[in-house]
Parts: sequence; structure tokens; C-alpha cells
Amino acid sequence: MADKPRRASEYKSEQLVLVRDTCLYVATKLGDLMDEVVVVGGLAPSLLIDQGRLPEGTSAHVGTMDLDVGLKLALLDEGRYRTLTERLRGANFEPDQTDEGRPTRQRWKMSGAPSVTVDFLIPPSRPEDQGGKLRDIESDFAAVIAPGLMLAFQDRRRVRIDGRTILGEKAAREVWVCGPGAFVVLKALSFRGRGENKDAYDLYYLVRNFGDGVEEVAACLRPLLADPDARRALQILRDDFLDHEGVGPRRVAEFLQGGPDADVQADVVGFVKVLLDRCRLTG
Repeated sequence: MADKPRRASEYKSEQLVLVRDTCLYVATKLGDLMDEVVVVGGLAPSLLIDQGRLPEGTSAHVGTMDLDVGLKLALLDEGRYRTLTERLRGANFEPDQTDEGRPTRQRWKMSGAPSVTVDFLIPPSRPEDQGGKLRDIESDFAAVIAPGLMLAFQDRRRVRIDGRTILGEKAAREVWVCGPGAFVVLKALSFRGRGENKDAYDLYYLVRNFGDGVEEVAACLRPLLADPDARRALQILRDDFLDHEGVGPRRVAEFLQGGPDADVQADVVGFVKVLLDRCRLTG
């Protein structure tokens, strides 16, 4: 599978529609199991922030290439993952393949449909768990261990998706979406782990545009700060996003403009500083 695009211009609105339609289709197939999964990753900002009611001058979120789904640990403890995989297989999903033809147990796609992959993530639960490694669940089904993912089940919001599924069926479903506080944590941790331009952009876009202001994001973050992953995430923001020439602001600018941009970098620093001030973590 090709690497994710490094710049906003490489994302197409049609792909976001496909991912959203895939999410709706998955929701219709998983049914009651949707209470035990949460949408995270690049689809979340466009679900949490009404893209049809953005203030004048605010660009729509660029979207995403895939659907990231977090799994509750209870699915494993209670053996309900078998129901999940049975329903996915019944909906014509199967493990994707690498460019070399090897199956990817943690990333599935629908056979015979437009190319949208579904990536599965799970919180760490064992002392030896390491972020980014795979937790094998079945012989052909696994999930990526994602530190901080448990917070997405503490800070989450129901969002209604109304439209057509990837097969063109009319449908409407409510799905759980990672809330703004948990989203900031997960994106900060991801940025430190892989340094992708898109992670820095996603984080900045949500902090800048969610709700009525940064205070709403901070209000969702503060209850999470007893968790060490949340505290680590905000320290990453201090380390990487408070200097105009820091890797966070620079990579947002590279994603949006193709290179350094003083105005973009200043905007990133300004919004992140306000967020940290509201969380009382600036020094």
C-alpha cells in the first residue's frame, strides 16, 4: 500500500466521501456492536465539525484515505470479536494486502468495492504491549496497539451519518466518534511516533475549528489528565508545537503550503498555546 500523501493538495474530496460511505456501511453491518467501537483518525474531524457550517474563510478538512476503528477491550474479553469478524466477512470484507502481496491482518478492505481500507486499533492491556505493534486476535485478524485509545471511549460523541453506503444504499446511523480531547491526545502521540505532516495538520485543524473555541477542546481534555498518556501528549505539544520553527508548526505549513509559511506557523503556535494555557500546562 502506498504511503499517505504528505500535502493537502494530494487529498481529494471524493476519497473522503468514500470513507464516510464506508463508515456508514460498516455501521449498518455491525449493528449493536457499534457501541463497542469508536471512529478515530482522519475521519473524525469532518464528523465532529460540521463541514457545511464552517465560518467564512475556513477551509473544509482535507479528509482521509482510510477508516480507523478503535475496538473496546471488552470485545476480546467477552469473545465478541468473533461476531465482529463474522459480520465483516458477511459484508465482503477481507484482509488487505501489502504491495508485495502479503496479507495485512490489521487492515481490511471490501472486495469488489472502491478502494477504502479499514484499520483496526486496540488499547494496550499487557505490560509488554508496545504502541504500533500488532495484537493478534484471530489467524487473519489483528489490531494495532494504540496508546491512549482507551481515552476515546471516555471522551466520545454520537454523530449521525445520513446518506448512502459504499454500495449506494440509503441509510442513517449514529456512530461513536472520538471526542476532541481524546483526539488531541491520540494525534499528539501519533505525531511523536511517526512525525507525519497529516497528524500535525489534523491536530491543528481540530483545535482551531472545534465548537465555539479552544476552551471547548480544553474542557474535554482536562478530565483526561489523570491518565499518563494524556499528560504525555500535552508534553509533546509543549515540546513540538510552541516554537514557530518547531517540527509541529513547520509540518502543518508543509502540509498546507508545501513549505514554511510564517502565517500558518504563527497560527499553529497561537492555538496550541491557548489550549495549553487552558489546561494549565504552559511553563
